[in-house]
Amino acid sequence: LLTAAGYYETSQVLGRHLLETVWLVVALSIIGALLNRWLLISHRRMALAQARQRRAAAEQETAQQTPAIISLAADVDAEVDLASVSDQTRKLIRTCLLLTAIGFSWLIWKDVLPALKILTTIPAWPGAAEITLAQLILSIFALIVTYVAAKNVPGLLELTMLKHLPLDAGARYATTTLSRYLLASLGVALAGQSLGITWSSIQWLIAAMGIGLGFGLQEIFANFISGIILLFERPIRVGDVITLGDTTGVVTRIHMRATTITDWDRKEYVVPNKDLITGRLLNWTLTDQTNRIVVNVGVAYGTDTVHARGLLLQVANQHPLILSDPAPIATFEGFGDNSLNLVLRCYLPTLENRLTTLTELHTGIDEAFRAAGIEIAFPQLDIHFRSQAALPEAAARTGHAKGAAAVEAKVA
Repeated sequence: LLTAAGYYETSQVLGRHLLETVWLVVALSIIGALLNRWLLISHRRMALAQARQRRAAAEQETAQQTPAIISLAADVDAEVDLASVSDQTRKLIRTCLLLTAIGFSWLIWKDVLPALKILTTIPAWPGAAEITLAQLILSIFALIVTYVAAKNVPGLLELTMLKHLPLDAGARYATTTLSRYLLASLGVALAGQSLGITWSSIQWLIAAMGIGLGFGLQEIFANFISGIILLFERPIRVGDVITLGDTTGVVTRIHMRATTITDWDRKEYVVPNKDLITGRLLNWTLTDQTNRIVVNVGVAYGTDTVHARGLLLQVANQHPLILSDPAPIATFEGFGDNSLNLVLRCYLPTLENRLTTLTELHTGIDEAFRAAGIEIAFPQLDIHFRSQAALPEAAARTGHAKGAAAVEAKVA
């Protein structure tokens, strides 16, 4: 129609741009299909690997023939949330394709749409002579891209990089969290630069705000800085078993302000990051998960303690999960009120199956002592009467006539 109307050159330019736009749509559709196929294959591979891990754990529990005691630390460290990772990656792929389409469309049509250049001359609001509407739109666009990237990039990192690296759950969590912080900082900086905001123009304002917020929100800033220290220094990591005060549990999340600890009752404690940096805590799995089991056993007086200690060591050495290095130790600790106190100390490679192992050791010790005729002591109390003649009188004074008669008959 344009050619028939005499606009031959215009029709040629528009036709070429339309053809380029069609090729762009086709290319992005192919790229999107390939990326979705790659995502599906990666998802299946990770699901298969996790299924194999679960099968191996089930076979181990069946071989032990004992009920499995679920470890929170194992739950945190063992598996990646595949649904969340896939959803994040899929959203990021769609967003990247959309942004790519917008960017290339702008490059294709920018010469044909010179009217949009008027946005660079319109102030964003009355009185804002140096900030144009184009700068404001670009700044908002940068913030939207930053939000989408910071929310969904961790899933892409998990599928592309982190799963191929020898990193534990804590290192993966720290990497994804720091990547979020970095992307958010870069996005805010780019948005400010789009509006013409430079460091030299706001440094005094930042300094004044820093002093004011430092006094007014001191605890919040302290917790934020402490959270960054936790992610870099890593005195605790996601999946670590720690004891803080009277609470023992697993670190499940480390956020900017606070850290979440889940105890063995599945209760979640939210602890400010400052307390974890400035206070004292016990990390059971910081550098080595080897832990010691202590079994206290009291045997009756007259027992052969050497033989009893040998049985304790025999039970420990026969258990498949007890380490041979460090070797188990059985000691005779002392003489109690009702027993001879023996202690068995042995080591486990990890905190998994700790309660199961402790139960099996107790059962094995009880069976071994029964077979050897060794009596496990229990509290006893011997009462000695100085004068048997005074018993009937005492019973009579309390009004228990039948009791007094019974005592007299027994004494007689």
